[in-house]
Amino acid sequence: MPMKQENRTDPDTILQKIARSEMGKLTVFLGASAGVGKTYTMLETAHERLQAGIDVVIGWVETHGRKETEGLVSGLPVILPKCITYRGKVIQEMDIDAILARRPELVLVDELAHTNIQGSRHVRRFQDVEELLKAGINVYTTLNIQHIESLNDVVAQITGVIVRETVPDYVVEQADNVQLIDISPQDLIKRLQEGKVYVAGQAEQALRNFFRQGNINALREMALRFMAKRVDSDLSEYMREHKIDGPWPASGKVMVCVSASPFSAQLIRAACRLAAGLQAEWLAVHIETNTKFSLREKERLRDRVARNMRLAEELGAKTISIAGRDLLHELLAVARNNNVTAIVVGKPQQSRLRDMVHESIVNKLIRHSGGINVYVIQAQKEQPSHSTYINTEAAPVQGNWQYYLLSFCMIIGISGFGWFFKDLIEIINIALLYQLPVTLSAFWWGRWPSYFTAVSSMVLFDFLFVPPVFAFTVYDLRYIWSFITFLIVAFIIGGRTEFLREEADLARQRERSIRSLYSFSKEIAAVVDLATITRSLAIQAADTLGRRVMVLLPDEHNQLMVCAEHEPGAAMKQYTIHPVADSTEAAVAAWVYAHCEAAGRSAATLPSADYLYLPLVTREHIVGVLGIKIIEKLITPEQRRLMEAWAGLAAIAIERVQLTEKAREAELLLESDKLKSTLFNSVSHELRTPLASIIGSALTLRDAAQHCSPEEKNELWDNIIDGAKRMTRIVANLLDTARLEGGTLRLKNDWCDLQDIIGVALRQVEDQIKERAIQFNISAEVPIVRGDGKLLEQVMVNLLDNAFKYSPANSPVEITVVTGKNQVQVSVADRGIGIPAADLTQIFDKFYRAKQIEGNSNGIGLGLSICRTIIEAHNGKIWAENRPDGGTMIHFFIPVPEQDKRLMDQEGSIFNGN
Repeated sequence: MPMKQENRTDPDTILQKIARSEMGKLTVFLGASAGVGKTYTMLETAHERLQAGIDVVIGWVETHGRKETEGLVSGLPVILPKCITYRGKVIQEMDIDAILARRPELVLVDELAHTNIQGSRHVRRFQDVEELLKAGINVYTTLNIQHIESLNDVVAQITGVIVRETVPDYVVEQADNVQLIDISPQDLIKRLQEGKVYVAGQAEQALRNFFRQGNINALREMALRFMAKRVDSDLSEYMREHKIDGPWPASGKVMVCVSASPFSAQLIRAACRLAAGLQAEWLAVHIETNTKFSLREKERLRDRVARNMRLAEELGAKTISIAGRDLLHELLAVARNNNVTAIVVGKPQQSRLRDMVHESIVNKLIRHSGGINVYVIQAQKEQPSHSTYINTEAAPVQGNWQYYLLSFCMIIGISGFGWFFKDLIEIINIALLYQLPVTLSAFWWGRWPSYFTAVSSMVLFDFLFVPPVFAFTVYDLRYIWSFITFLIVAFIIGGRTEFLREEADLARQRERSIRSLYSFSKEIAAVVDLATITRSLAIQAADTLGRRVMVLLPDEHNQLMVCAEHEPGAAMKQYTIHPVADSTEAAVAAWVYAHCEAAGRSAATLPSADYLYLPLVTREHIVGVLGIKIIEKLITPEQRRLMEAWAGLAAIAIERVQLTEKAREAELLLESDKLKSTLFNSVSHELRTPLASIIGSALTLRDAAQHCSPEEKNELWDNIIDGAKRMTRIVANLLDTARLEGGTLRLKNDWCDLQDIIGVALRQVEDQIKERAIQFNISAEVPIVRGDGKLLEQVMVNLLDNAFKYSPANSPVEITVVTGKNQVQVSVADRGIGIPAADLTQIFDKFYRAKQIEGNSNGIGLGLSICRTIIEAHNGKIWAENRPDGGTMIHFFIPVPEQDKRLMDQEGSIFNGN
């Protein structure tokens, strides 16, 4: 019976069509480059729709000053653009809200790839178009081929120009209609020379750079190929919708069937030659079916298929790999879905007799192919190529005589047991007992010891228990069939038991490998130290692979250095970064790093090395090399994949650390730039006033001293002194900040009297006190504390200076000292305007000033920051709060440990003569 093609429509396709039927229709006028007439054609078509009674409006059209285009715009309704202010300039953008409110049947939106100005609803214009389509409005738009995202790299390679504004492929692919606007390169160049595309100066520059004839031809070919691909897709969709089996020979398409057979490579090359002769696309298809092979054999077959599919990709095929039960059904389904016109298969090698019993897949394919041509290729025998991989398991167990001896011992034990109980056990039960050593031998040592055990068991059973006893003669022929059945069962049990044992070993090996990979990824998830990651990688990879591993990373001169290495089973040790000792190995590693390809032992490139070097490659670039010591010449595919898995995981981990470092450096650089900018602005502002005062007073004293009274002269000198002191304080704060940031500040712990410190600080700011009242609330007994007296004086000076700045001139300033159990608290309070609640926790940051007082007083925002650093260096704490009746209180405390109290009491007793 011929197979019937199922033409049922995919439910997801039906749902997509229903959703799209409720949306507007998108028509794209596609061109190879600017100047081919996309906008002009779109406007002409819009005029035709307007004459047909369609409600057409212009949402956005760029005329670029072309008179012909402007003439077509004048006859169509226009929705005025909206104006957006950006960086002091007023820029016009399409008003999508006005279009949605107007709700025309058709809207014209030029330049689909445009990036909207900041402040627009969407970042890109194609997103505006998507919103219009969802609202049910039909859209006409224009697009150049170089603005399609998937072609961006190709365009940059051809023209040397990187296109920044691109449109995702799905936008064009889901368009209801794509119309190609095409003119010859000569006509386009002529239009450029006549000034119909750009103005004179721009046209000349464009002709020299982007609009060279070679570039135009390449872009034109890309546009034509894109349209051909779309037409082919539309044809396939039409055939599916109308349940047409096909294929239609509108364009040839060749499909080759790929398997793990060694002849597949010949079929792939034959299909490539056939497709080239037909000038057609071609596919390489692999159907993975459920096969009853061991895991090891499946690994080998999968590796062969992967090599064959890579060969097809290198020759230009589109590869498809799917899973299915019915090979013939899946092949024909793929062929019909892709409109294939020719299938390339290999000629079967089975005999004619077997073909009569079980029809080959080729014969079935020919009978059910319908209108598809089937090319049957006679494959030639190939010399077995040296695979990159071989099994590196231990020597086969059949060569180990100990296993055979132990198997024979088990047979002797069973025989003795059966002989001793032969009067109690029937002979059939004794025969079943001999299956036990067969099964155990297969489970422990493999199939060949199991086969030896089976034959030995049959011989001893015949010699000891089958009449005549102690002879190999068999009188009853029924025992012959029993012997044959016994051997068959024994051979099956032995083979299947070894098969299960191998699968169990492979499963345990894979579980161990996966557990190691998971453990490593979990361990380094939160680690950002490169040395820790490389050391952990070397240790875990070496222990998992059972081989010596070293991690090589480039230094600042881009030279590979060994950052970590480990021998499996060796003790952990400290690593020192050093170059590769062997110059040959270093050269191989450098080649891998330069070419981003594996090389070394067991690889096709530079196989004379002792290590296999794998590049640590991420999506962006190569970050290093992983070296693995290989003793044998070749390794298995599974081992290679495991090594590549370690290399991939290591590359991700190392790149994450490098990106973290770059992000930290960028953040520090940003903070540094911000600090410099703030510092320059603040210093220039703060130094201007005292400098102006000093210069003005000095000039007055120089030029008009004879006209000044003594009082005026003293006032001028006071202004100079006050200005100098203010500058001194500003410079002192800057120097203290530099010392604190640089870590050069060291406390000089000594006994300090806080009352003396407060007195010295008041004398330093006495020029600011003037008519102010200083109120003291100091406990009767203030303990002497340990600290740096000079730095604590600086804290009091900064707090008093802050209180004088931000409070009225005639208001009092209160100084309070309270003694606690293990601390002394000092407070400075004023009657100023207070600090906003949101700023209370930030006023101790560098260069921070509260918003509501920012313009009311001078200061660069360093005084309180210095106070916090000094107090915290004394293990204390500083904070600010607003007073209920107005003003601000800044508190700080310094701890007084019990041992300091005892020392203070002892020194006080000595001082008092007690």
